[in-house]
Amino acid sequence: MGSQRKNSFTKRQKGIIIGMILGDAYLQETGKRNARLRVEHSLKQQDYIFWKYQELKNFAQDKPKKIIRFNPVWEKTYSYLRFQSHSSPLFGKLREIFYQNGKKIIPKELPKLLALPLSIAVWYLDDGSYDRKNMAASIYLPKFSLEEQNILQATLQVNFGLHVNIHKKRAGNLALFFPKSETKKLFEIIHSSGPRLLQYKFS
Repeated sequence: MGSQRKNSFTKRQKGIIIGMILGDAYLQETGKRNARLRVEHSLKQQDYIFWKYQELKNFAQDKPKKIIRFNPVWEKTYSYLRFQSHSSPLFGKLREIFYQNGKKIIPKELPKLLALPLSIAVWYLDDGSYDRKNMAASIYLPKFSLEEQNILQATLQVNFGLHVNIHKKRAGNLALFFPKSETKKLFEIIHSSGPRLLQYKFS
Protein backbone atom coordinates (compact mmCIF):
# COMPACT_ATOMS: atom_id res chain seq x y z
CA MET A 1 0.00 0.00 0.00
CA GLY A 2 2.77 2.43 0.89
CA SER A 3 4.13 2.43 -2.66
CA GLN A 4 0.83 3.50 -4.20
CA ARG A 5 0.48 7.04 -5.46
CA LYS A 6 -1.21 9.56 -3.23
CA ASN A 7 -2.96 11.39 -6.07
CA SER A 8 -5.79 8.88 -6.41
CA PHE A 9 -7.87 6.45 -4.38
CA THR A 10 -8.25 2.83 -5.37
CA LYS A 11 -11.86 1.74 -5.87
CA ARG A 12 -11.66 -0.17 -2.59
CA GLN A 13 -10.22 2.80 -0.70
CA LYS A 14 -12.90 5.15 -2.00
CA GLY A 15 -15.58 2.67 -0.99
CA ILE A 16 -14.17 2.52 2.53
CA ILE A 17 -13.88 6.32 2.74
CA ILE A 18 -17.48 6.85 1.59
CA GLY A 19 -18.65 4.52 4.36
CA MET A 20 -16.50 6.37 6.87
CA ILE A 21 -17.83 9.78 5.82
CA LEU A 22 -21.40 8.56 6.24
CA GLY A 23 -20.33 7.13 9.59
CA ASP A 24 -17.93 8.47 12.21
CA ALA A 25 -15.15 10.09 10.19
CA TYR A 26 -14.75 13.86 9.91
CA LEU A 27 -13.40 15.77 6.93
CA GLN A 28 -11.54 18.81 8.27
CA GLU A 29 -11.10 21.75 5.92
CA THR A 30 -7.43 22.69 5.55
CA GLY A 31 -7.62 25.25 2.76
CA LYS A 32 -9.81 26.35 -0.12
CA ARG A 33 -9.43 23.03 -1.92
CA ASN A 34 -7.89 20.69 0.64
CA ALA A 35 -9.14 18.65 3.58
CA ARG A 36 -7.92 15.87 5.86
CA LEU A 37 -9.74 12.79 7.11
CA ARG A 38 -9.88 12.38 10.89
CA VAL A 39 -10.70 8.93 12.29
CA GLU A 40 -11.44 8.25 15.96
CA HIS A 41 -12.60 5.12 17.77
CA SER A 42 -12.85 3.84 21.32
CA LEU A 43 -10.12 1.63 22.75
CA LYS A 44 -12.35 -1.44 22.46
CA GLN A 45 -12.47 -0.83 18.69
CA GLN A 46 -8.68 -0.94 18.35
CA ASP A 47 -8.68 -3.75 15.77
CA TYR A 48 -11.19 -1.84 13.67
CA ILE A 49 -9.26 1.45 13.56
CA PHE A 50 -6.03 -0.40 12.74
CA TRP A 51 -7.86 -2.17 9.90
CA LYS A 52 -8.83 1.27 8.54
CA TYR A 53 -5.29 2.49 8.92
CA GLN A 54 -3.89 -0.49 7.01
CA GLU A 55 -6.36 0.11 4.19
CA LEU A 56 -5.55 3.83 3.95
CA LYS A 57 -2.01 4.06 5.28
CA ASN A 58 -0.59 5.59 2.09
CA PHE A 59 -2.71 8.65 2.94
CA ALA A 60 -2.17 8.55 6.73
CA GLN A 61 0.14 10.83 8.71
CA ASP A 62 0.93 8.14 11.25
CA LYS A 63 -0.43 5.03 12.97
CA PRO A 64 -3.41 5.37 15.33
CA LYS A 65 -2.40 6.90 18.63
CA LYS A 66 -4.04 6.95 22.04
CA ILE A 67 -5.57 10.30 22.99
CA ILE A 68 -6.48 11.13 26.60
CA ARG A 69 -8.77 14.07 27.34
CA PHE A 70 -10.39 15.43 30.48
CA ASN A 71 -13.94 16.78 30.23
CA PRO A 72 -14.28 19.51 32.86
CA VAL A 73 -18.09 19.55 32.58
CA TRP A 74 -18.53 15.86 33.45
CA GLU A 75 -15.24 15.68 35.36
CA LYS A 76 -14.29 12.52 33.49
CA THR A 77 -11.22 11.43 31.57
CA TYR A 78 -11.77 9.85 28.17
CA SER A 79 -9.34 7.73 26.17
CA TYR A 80 -9.66 6.88 22.50
CA LEU A 81 -7.61 6.21 19.36
CA ARG A 82 -7.08 8.58 16.45
CA PHE A 83 -5.31 8.83 13.13
CA GLN A 84 -5.47 11.48 10.45
CA SER A 85 -4.74 11.65 6.75
CA HIS A 86 -2.44 14.11 5.08
CA SER A 87 -4.19 17.18 3.72
CA SER A 88 -5.19 16.55 0.10
CA PRO A 89 -7.47 17.89 -2.66
CA LEU A 90 -8.86 14.34 -2.91
CA PHE A 91 -10.42 14.75 0.52
CA GLY A 92 -11.21 18.36 -0.33
CA LYS A 93 -13.43 17.24 -3.22
CA LEU A 94 -15.28 14.83 -0.96
CA ARG A 95 -15.77 17.57 1.63
CA GLU A 96 -17.34 19.80 -1.02
CA ILE A 97 -19.81 16.99 -1.77
CA PHE A 98 -20.65 15.88 1.78
CA TYR A 99 -20.50 19.16 3.72
CA GLN A 100 -22.47 22.38 3.45
CA ASN A 101 -21.72 25.33 5.71
CA GLY A 102 -19.64 23.02 7.88
CA LYS A 103 -22.49 20.53 8.32
CA LYS A 104 -22.53 16.97 6.99
CA ILE A 105 -25.24 16.42 4.36
CA ILE A 106 -26.60 13.69 2.11
CA PRO A 107 -25.79 14.79 -1.46
CA LYS A 108 -28.09 14.23 -4.43
CA GLU A 109 -25.32 12.24 -6.13
CA LEU A 110 -25.29 9.68 -3.30
CA PRO A 111 -26.56 6.84 -5.56
CA LYS A 112 -23.33 7.11 -7.58
CA LEU A 113 -21.12 7.30 -4.48
CA LEU A 114 -22.72 4.69 -2.22
CA ALA A 115 -22.41 1.80 -4.65
CA LEU A 116 -20.07 -0.75 -3.04
CA PRO A 117 -21.16 -3.28 -0.39
CA LEU A 118 -17.93 -2.40 1.44
CA SER A 119 -19.24 1.15 1.98
CA ILE A 120 -22.36 -0.23 3.69
CA ALA A 121 -20.17 -2.51 5.81
CA VAL A 122 -17.99 0.35 7.07
CA TRP A 123 -20.97 2.63 7.63
CA TYR A 124 -22.69 0.00 9.76
CA LEU A 125 -19.54 -0.82 11.72
CA ASP A 126 -19.16 2.91 12.42
CA ASP A 127 -22.70 3.87 13.41
CA GLY A 128 -24.76 0.69 13.49
CA SER A 129 -26.25 -1.26 16.37
CA TYR A 130 -28.13 -4.52 16.77
CA ASP A 131 -31.30 -5.10 18.81
CA ARG A 132 -31.04 -8.74 19.93
CA LYS A 133 -34.62 -8.88 21.19
CA ASN A 134 -36.13 -7.88 17.85
CA MET A 135 -33.24 -9.17 15.71
CA ALA A 136 -33.18 -5.81 13.94
CA ALA A 137 -30.31 -3.51 12.99
CA SER A 138 -30.25 0.27 12.89
CA ILE A 139 -27.81 2.99 11.85
CA TYR A 140 -27.63 6.30 13.68
CA LEU A 141 -28.18 9.41 11.55
CA PRO A 142 -27.68 13.12 12.17
CA LYS A 143 -30.67 15.45 11.77
CA PHE A 144 -31.04 15.15 8.00
CA SER A 145 -33.84 16.89 6.11
CA LEU A 146 -36.80 14.95 4.67
CA GLU A 147 -35.28 15.26 1.20
CA GLU A 148 -31.97 13.83 2.45
CA GLN A 149 -33.82 10.98 4.15
CA ASN A 150 -35.60 10.18 0.89
CA ILE A 151 -32.28 10.12 -0.99
CA LEU A 152 -30.88 7.68 1.57
CA GLN A 153 -33.85 5.35 1.41
CA ALA A 154 -33.98 5.38 -2.39
CA THR A 155 -30.24 4.73 -2.68
CA LEU A 156 -30.35 1.73 -0.36
CA GLN A 157 -33.36 0.32 -2.18
CA VAL A 158 -32.08 0.78 -5.73
CA ASN A 159 -28.39 -0.05 -5.15
CA PHE A 160 -28.73 -2.82 -2.57
CA GLY A 161 -32.36 -3.94 -2.52
CA LEU A 162 -32.67 -2.82 1.11
CA HIS A 163 -36.05 -1.47 2.25
CA VAL A 164 -35.54 0.63 5.37
CA ASN A 165 -37.56 2.93 7.59
CA ILE A 166 -36.34 6.09 9.27
CA HIS A 167 -37.33 6.58 12.90
CA LYS A 168 -36.92 9.63 15.07
CA LYS A 169 -34.93 8.95 18.22
CA ARG A 170 -34.56 10.93 21.41
CA ALA A 171 -33.34 14.52 21.10
CA GLY A 172 -34.67 14.65 17.54
CA ASN A 173 -31.93 12.46 16.10
CA LEU A 174 -32.76 9.87 13.47
CA ALA A 175 -31.94 6.25 12.73
CA LEU A 176 -32.22 3.98 9.72
CA PHE A 177 -34.22 0.98 10.88
CA PHE A 178 -33.87 -2.42 9.22
CA PRO A 179 -36.76 -4.82 9.95
CA LYS A 180 -35.81 -8.42 10.72
CA SER A 181 -35.90 -9.59 7.08
CA GLU A 182 -33.92 -6.55 5.90
CA THR A 183 -31.39 -7.00 8.71
CA LYS A 184 -30.66 -10.48 7.38
CA LYS A 185 -29.99 -9.03 3.91
CA LEU A 186 -27.90 -6.22 5.38
CA PHE A 187 -25.68 -8.68 7.28
CA GLU A 188 -25.25 -10.83 4.18
CA ILE A 189 -24.04 -7.74 2.29
CA ILE A 190 -21.66 -6.78 5.10
CA HIS A 191 -20.19 -10.25 5.56
CA SER A 192 -19.63 -10.63 1.83
CA SER A 193 -17.32 -7.62 1.73
CA GLY A 194 -16.43 -6.17 5.11
CA PRO A 195 -13.93 -7.09 7.82
CA ARG A 196 -14.99 -9.69 10.40
CA LEU A 197 -14.81 -7.23 13.29
CA LEU A 198 -17.04 -5.80 16.06
CA GLN A 199 -19.10 -8.99 16.40
CA TYR A 200 -21.24 -7.39 19.12
CA LYS A 201 -22.93 -5.43 16.33
CA PHE A 202 -24.22 -8.67 14.76
CA SER A 203 -25.41 -10.87 17.59
